[in-house]
Amino acid sequence: MMQAGVAAGRGNEWRRMTGTMAQASGVAAEEIVAMRYEREGKPVVRRRWRGQGGEIDIIARDGGSVVFVEVKKARSFDEAAWRLGPRQIGRICDAASEYLAHEPRGQDTDMRFDLALVDGRGAVRVIENAFMAA
Repeated sequence: MMQAGVAAGRGNEWRRMTGTMAQASGVAAEEIVAMRYEREGKPVVRRRWRGQGGEIDIIARDGGSVVFVEVKKARSFDEAAWRLGPRQIGRICDAASEYLAHEPRGQDTDMRFDLALVDGRGAVRVIENAFMAA
């Protein structure tokens, strides 16, 4: 018979393992998206940039514009899109505002927010200016 402490320990181990796998999957999705932006001539200038307001997965340049990219991965594009909620959008906007404070034009910098969806096969769909689409 298994003791309760042993069972709980295995549960914690399982959570750590699945959390590690999810993090690795997220990093791989970000890499796929970053490579796509680079191929399109939009250089990635920062990855996983963290400000006091939150984290931005990818920051790229598109000509004179700064592009803040949120990457979401799931089995399908629809499922990935549903993983972005209003509170997270607020944190991303706060972090972007903080990042723009260091740009020469500050808050007047041309910019947009893209949502990059990655499905279970590794295919990518980018919604440009996603925060304005609603």
